[in-house]
Amino acid sequence: MTISAWPVDERPRERLLQYGPEALSDAELLAIVLRTGVSGKTAVDVARAVLGRLGGLRGLLTADQQVFCETQGLGPAKYAMVRAILEMGRRHLGETLRRETVLASSLVTRRYLLAAFRDRPREAFACLFLDIRHRLLVEEVLFEGTIDGAVVYPREVVKRALFHNAAATIFVHNHPSGHAEPSLADRDLTMRLAEALGLIGVRVVDHLVVGDGHVVSFKERGWL
Repeated sequence: MTISAWPVDERPRERLLQYGPEALSDAELLAIVLRTGVSGKTAVDVARAVLGRLGGLRGLLTADQQVFCETQGLGPAKYAMVRAILEMGRRHLGETLRRETVLASSLVTRRYLLAAFRDRPREAFACLFLDIRHRLLVEEVLFEGTIDGAVVYPREVVKRALFHNAAATIFVHNHPSGHAEPSLADRDLTMRLAEALGLIGVRVVDHLVVGDGHVVSFKERGWL
């Protein structure tokens, strides 16, 4: 039986329109994106199959194209659609940061950074360059390394701060291991960067370390 043959109040699209997206299961939401199923399987069936195989939405959204397309009924077009939706969500959070003061939007900031950094396979170091009112000017990933760490050069950070005419900055880096606890090397690096930026009048507001579902703030720890 196709979804169009289901009772109206059981069809995912109609349920979303009537009750809102919060009322739908992960499989129902994904089915709306997929739109069609395959012979003998509805879009909901296909959605349940791929979510079960990949371990839920996070597994789905971080899967590469080859792994994604191993489920019957999923090809490059549907992979591109899912990736586009994920990227739109990230950009929406980024736009919110640009409209508001970053420090007044700490929850949005953390959500954005988790979406952008926690599933990176290698360690990356980024700067959120801020204006004098602590609004986001630009986010830049300046260094990427292996799973064991990234080499960060203070002079490059200073150069980019000057280029963007930043008044302040927030450092961000991820721990691919999933543990967000900063290391002694992280703390030493932060102090060296803060000293270098201080020479040109750029304040280091915070350093955020992103793990698996958790963000640690140097400012909250009293280290800045």
